[in-house]
Amino acid sequence: MALTIDVDRSIPAHVSDDMIHDWPFQFGTTHKGNPYTELVDPVHASYPPVFFTRDAYPGQQPAWVVRHFDDVATIYKDNINFINKGFAPFAMLTGENWHLVPAEMDPPDHGRYRSMIFPLFTPKAVRSLEDKVAAYASHYIDRFKDRGHCEFMSEFAFEFPIKVILDLIGLPQDMTGQFMAWETDLLHGHDLETIAAATRNVVDYLRGEIEERKRKPREDLLTFAVNAEVDGVKMNDDQMLGFAFNLFIGGLDTVSTNLGLQFWHLATHPEDQAKLRAEPALIPDAIEEMLRAYAAVSTFRTVANKVEVNGVTMMPGDKVIMSTTLAGRDPSRWENPAEIRLDRKPQHVSFAIGPHLCLGLHLARRELAFAISHFLQEIPPFRLAPGKEVEFHLGMIQPLELALVW
Repeated sequence: MALTIDVDRSIPAHVSDDMIHDWPFQFGTTHKGNPYTELVDPVHASYPPVFFTRDAYPGQQPAWVVRHFDDVATIYKDNINFINKGFAPFAMLTGENWHLVPAEMDPPDHGRYRSMIFPLFTPKAVRSLEDKVAAYASHYIDRFKDRGHCEFMSEFAFEFPIKVILDLIGLPQDMTGQFMAWETDLLHGHDLETIAAATRNVVDYLRGEIEERKRKPREDLLTFAVNAEVDGVKMNDDQMLGFAFNLFIGGLDTVSTNLGLQFWHLATHPEDQAKLRAEPALIPDAIEEMLRAYAAVSTFRTVANKVEVNGVTMMPGDKVIMSTTLAGRDPSRWENPAEIRLDRKPQHVSFAIGPHLCLGLHLARRELAFAISHFLQEIPPFRLAPGKEVEFHLGMIQPLELALVW
């Protein structure tokens, strides 16, 4: 029997009509053209620092939006007034009580579980994966480098980093297509029924894999979850599922998204592409600048206590959208934020900041660096295919396709 999904889309009494503005980045919608100059920058130009929108949280639910970098950073660091539990709708959509581990945890549990997981993603641990990362990057580039063209998203961005994370988690490579179909519905679906169906599919699959690891341990992160202990106590079944689900949604889309956005920039800015070809030592700094300017991810917080942000009062239960996209192009923080300066060295929040700083940031940076360096070494100057207008998902900004030619 299907779960009845009941959500509250009403506007709270403490939100006045003049606080409500349209939000262009709704889940399940797309945009042809440049979403940053055509959608993000106008929000900064004409919207107040804090505003309310009717359709932001999955399921067309309302939420606050803060657009200034400093306000986003402050909320990221505040675990008293803004809580993580419930920032994703997935468990609610299955009628269950599990949550993402450690992403949806709050103190004191968050720190304890994060400390358990942290050793898996240290710079030293990531360095041990470099040969595998390099081999995967070369493998996919070799398949199309002599052809003179590729569809970058399907032939590289959705293949190379996902192979790495599937190896780490311990999931079969031959199910990549099915995993990506589920992931698309989870992160780009507009209606809750679509997201719920994908959630149930992933939950059922991961529960089966976890039970398999209990019977037959392997050298992978699912087995780690089965055996890991916090204060001498192993995770229960819901916590193991939350850990696995967190890896699934974090590993199968985020790096692919950033690859698509950064190669879109390089394909449309030949001067920056030429600069990195001539000075490959600039690649790490260029990645950070593009992570700032083309931040793609939005997560959520729930207000726990009555709190004021930039003169606006938020009440317990309100949702707040944490838009790294807006924070990365905030003109009060960055000089000429729409301009890409490869040597800017920005301190951005694209991996969050504070206690919930992304655990996978070191792996993500290495994958991005290997992808760009290998591509520039093996592929001549590339550009967008003539006549191909790029279309982007907007819930998390991501090119649907990216046709490149050289």
